[in-house]
Amino acid sequence: MTKSFVLKEYIFTFIFWLVLAIVLWFNFQSTTEKYLAMTQAAIIAVFSFILTHFLTNKFLPKALLEKKMKLFLVQAVLVIFLLSLVFSFVFTYLEVAPKDQLPKNFSDQLPFLWKGFYMSLPASFLINGAACGIKFYKEHGRIERDHILLQQAHLENQLKLLQDQINPHVVFNILNHIHILMKTDTQLADFLLMKFSDILRYQLYHCNQPLVPLDKDIEYLQNLVEVEKLRWGNELDVKASWEIDNRKAFIAPLLLVPFIENAFKYVCRLPGHKGYIKISCKEKSNNLYFYVENSYSDMATYKKKDGAGGIGLQNVKKRLKLQYPDSHDLKIESDHHTFKITLILTLSDYHEL
Repeated sequence: MTKSFVLKEYIFTFIFWLVLAIVLWFNFQSTTEKYLAMTQAAIIAVFSFILTHFLTNKFLPKALLEKKMKLFLVQAVLVIFLLSLVFSFVFTYLEVAPKDQLPKNFSDQLPFLWKGFYMSLPASFLINGAACGIKFYKEHGRIERDHILLQQAHLENQLKLLQDQINPHVVFNILNHIHILMKTDTQLADFLLMKFSDILRYQLYHCNQPLVPLDKDIEYLQNLVEVEKLRWGNELDVKASWEIDNRKAFIAPLLLVPFIENAFKYVCRLPGHKGYIKISCKEKSNNLYFYVENSYSDMATYKKKDGAGGIGLQNVKKRLKLQYPDSHDLKIESDHHTFKITLILTLSDYHEL
């Protein structure tokens, strides 16, 4: 809570009670003399402030936190009765005219006190009700703000976790392949190492942002596809087309990586069969049309626990639900020979921090 917010709250509280005291004074001076009316208004305002302060700042927040509203209702009734009793004493003993008419015995004064008590109940109820209503509104707003902040923090943690589940897998595959090539083809290993440095640079310096330029993310995918093509060589027929014209479009980083990974992981690699992968990525009217198709065989994937969908696809579904809840259309289709993924995504045209 900032200092300016606390200052505004204090000013509002002061104005509330000052206005109440002035209203009481104007009301009392119509039936009694001016200075006595001022004394009555001051006493009632002070006692009202003290009692409602305990009710609204001590009892109410505790009741909301511990969910004990029944106990709070009992406390509120007691405070209302106590404030009405204060009203009764003020009206009985600080009135000029009735003071000389009061009986000498206290027991004979009780009817006057009782009359002042029940006549003060509505005023006491209104004062405490107004103060509790204002405090409840503020407490409810604070709880809502805390809830929204908690949800936002939880969302950010979820997204970070899902993104972190992608990055190490990509890095591991590339490093493992470079390690193998160092023993057989150092020139190709050197080329892949340069590609890997571009991939790593992108992950380290750009992926910490909520959104990244679309062309940079696509460039990352192109490097990843290039590495995978070199990795599998003549075993796979890989065709990819990229059409990105809007330089102002932004996308969540590494969102499309699981689709590429899934295609290369589950592409059909049965003996005597050359697998294929088709990738099409097109941006038009601030919409991204992404399509991946790969040859597929149940015989090649039935032993895998996560199936053709893969953990990566489950992660990207969660990310789409969290980051693009109403602005994406994802279709996953498969049969005995092909596996297809189609994604239509509405892009952001500015970098939201």
